[in-house]
Amino acid sequence: MLHSKDLGGGEYQSEISAPAIHCGGCMRAIEKGLGVLPGVEFVRVNLSTKRVRVHWRTPGCEPKSILSALRDLGFEGHIVASAGTARDDDPVMRMLVRCLAVTGFGAANVMGLSISVWSGADPATQWTFHWISAAIAIPCALYGGRPFFGSAYSALRAYRLNMDVPISLAILLALALSLYETITKGGNVYFDAAITLPFLLLIGRTLDHSMRERARSVVKGLQRLSPRGVFVKQRDGTKFYQAIENIQVGTHLSIEPGERLALDGVVTAGRSDVDCSFVTGESWPETVEVGSPLRAGMVNLTGTLDMTVSALARDSFLGEIIQIMAQAEDARPRQSQWADRAAEIYAPAVHGIAAFTFAGWLMATGDWHLAITTAVAVLIITCPCALGLAIPIVQVVAIGRLLKHGILAKGAGALERLANVDTVIFDKTGTLTLGRPKLRHETEIDEMALSLAAAMAKHARHPLSQCLHRAAIDNGLAIRNLGDVIEQPGFGLEADIGGVRVRLGKRDWCVQGSDALAQGREQSTALEAVLSEGGKERACFHFDDLERRDARAAIASLISRGYAIEMLSGDHAAAVAQLADSLGISRAQSGCLPQQKSAHIEALENEGRTVLMIGDGLNDCPALQAASISMSPSSAIEISRNAADLVFLRESLMAVPLAINVAKRARTLIMQNLVLAVGYNMVAVPIAVFGFASPLMAAIAMSSSSLLVTLNALRLGLNDRRSSELRSGP
Repeated sequence: MLHSKDLGGGEYQSEISAPAIHCGGCMRAIEKGLGVLPGVEFVRVNLSTKRVRVHWRTPGCEPKSILSALRDLGFEGHIVASAGTARDDDPVMRMLVRCLAVTGFGAANVMGLSISVWSGADPATQWTFHWISAAIAIPCALYGGRPFFGSAYSALRAYRLNMDVPISLAILLALALSLYETITKGGNVYFDAAITLPFLLLIGRTLDHSMRERARSVVKGLQRLSPRGVFVKQRDGTKFYQAIENIQVGTHLSIEPGERLALDGVVTAGRSDVDCSFVTGESWPETVEVGSPLRAGMVNLTGTLDMTVSALARDSFLGEIIQIMAQAEDARPRQSQWADRAAEIYAPAVHGIAAFTFAGWLMATGDWHLAITTAVAVLIITCPCALGLAIPIVQVVAIGRLLKHGILAKGAGALERLANVDTVIFDKTGTLTLGRPKLRHETEIDEMALSLAAAMAKHARHPLSQCLHRAAIDNGLAIRNLGDVIEQPGFGLEADIGGVRVRLGKRDWCVQGSDALAQGREQSTALEAVLSEGGKERACFHFDDLERRDARAAIASLISRGYAIEMLSGDHAAAVAQLADSLGISRAQSGCLPQQKSAHIEALENEGRTVLMIGDGLNDCPALQAASISMSPSSAIEISRNAADLVFLRESLMAVPLAINVAKRARTLIMQNLVLAVGYNMVAVPIAVFGFASPLMAAIAMSSSSLLVTLNALRLGLNDRRSSELRSGP
């Protein structure tokens, strides 16, 4: 299907851009409205990107019918050709700024004229100033109120209510009432309130859009990292330029110095230094050669490389990050769901209260002017903007702040669960350690033995073999080419050199009659590889698994905050015990199978604990799924990154305490915002209903509440002194 992703089994996914989406009520209306269509399996609205993701089946549904149903709900939309498409311009922000400027101009002038009226001008002067105010306020309010009027019209056309309906009604009624008073030469006009209301509302809406655009700009920045095309290398050595969307797996590419990689792949020829700072956060270049994996986003620095593409653009490392960020709001936490339901009933309740107020004052006083003025004040003061902003604005700021420190949160729901964590469980290899072995005491090793081992190891992909090969190169040793090197899976490498059998691998396979010695060596905390000639040991190479940067500081930080820390590893007991003792982890289990890890976590969850699991391997996936919240490093395999709720891009483990700290602060700010929004309405509504607030006072009070929750949310991005020690990288 055109512009639709085939999910298999007759199911497709379509991305729809709907710029009119602006609040939780819009999201809920679209998800409910499209969810009932025949053939639609799943609907999710992303408020930040203003996109709708729909999973649908054939036959029974087509993108055209989805767009038609979306239009009937009051939202114009179009199918997005590519999830990676981004534009630098922001028409919504330009419109909001123009509307804000026009209403600000009108409010300043009308308020100036109102001061003259309030100061006791004679009736003729007052009447003249009223007409001048009308000439300024009416066009300015109508122009500046377009964001609210258009949204309200779309909702009413679809026979529903949203937050902008009472706002639009309040603006129009205030203008109409003031114009009537001006025509009849009455004394009470509210042009100042009618123009100040949209001005203050637009301030809040512009701030909200700006914060969301900040999150979207991260995705756009990531998209700009990827070149639009690459140079494909043909068998005859010639090159031609081709767009990345047309590149298939297995295509051979040529990467020149200074070029940023657009796709994932493996080096097939050449040697170069590569800037991996985007992928790993490390500023020091990494040397790559034949067989080295490359990730989209890296920059080739020195030599020309040939590579074979291993993943399509949308499935590359960079594409995966873009998709994660684009879907960061897809999974909304319970707090957002509560707010959405509250917003859904809020608009009808506001209209009911306003109608009750109008009827009550009309029956009590018989003064329709007083009744409608009081009803307008109720409509203004109860505009649900503060409630609508209370939760999403905090989520946007929190997700943006995590990304600033190299942590990708796949959904706001992850933040809610992360804030409740009391137990943190780490995998060992690849999580607490880097999973990259380092040759121990390499300067003291027999150079001839190391050179021979490296000559055999260059033919293997085993991490220890690659480590030996790198160590020999780093020491400037000559590495000869060996002919027939045979790899015995699970044992090691074997070659016949001058009629002598040479082996590199496990001790009990390489050395004859070494069973007893091998059993004693099992207690060694270092990995080892033995080089033998004719069944006799020539050299033994020991390796250490490097600790992940800041692992000790991260563990100490978590322990000091009262979290229970555990390690679950499939490694042998001695290595696990040594690392646990080094890092200060009191509870560590070795030899754990995948099902044992998940069973242990499920047992903790059944005890009422909230577990954060951090792992990177295929064997960690069941545990990542079993835990309340999960986290993986970017170096983890794809299935683990997909299973995790958060992914940290840099090597530093300080990402863990930082993420928990941000989640807890976000939860606190959300609760504060909800209390502020609800408390404001509990106080303000009775004041307006009983006639103690004019429309102008109501406009100021309502907008102040919206600004208050927005500014409160922004506190999450300020005052980083408390968390400066939790930064997860440079």
